[in-house]
Amino acid sequence: MVWVIGLYVVEAIVVIVCILLGYFIYDKRLNRNHGTVVPKGFVSTDEVSLDPVTGEKTRVYYNPDTGDRFYKKEK
Repeated sequence: MVWVIGLYVVEAIVVIVCILLGYFIYDKRLNRNHGTVVPKGFVSTDEVSLDPVTGEKTRVYYNPDTGDRFYKKEK
């Protein structure tokens, strides 16, 4: 009977570790809060997305030197 309780404890530890790894490793680039000031070196692109729920526009800025992208919410 003790091994059954031990099995449940091990399973709970595995689930908790998976949840923690998922939280810290999960790709959060889409929802990053980039702010309102576009950094130097970034140029505006024609890429604009519209959130259908809130109606917010997000413009994409691109840095040709590094390949990074910056997302700025427009009013």
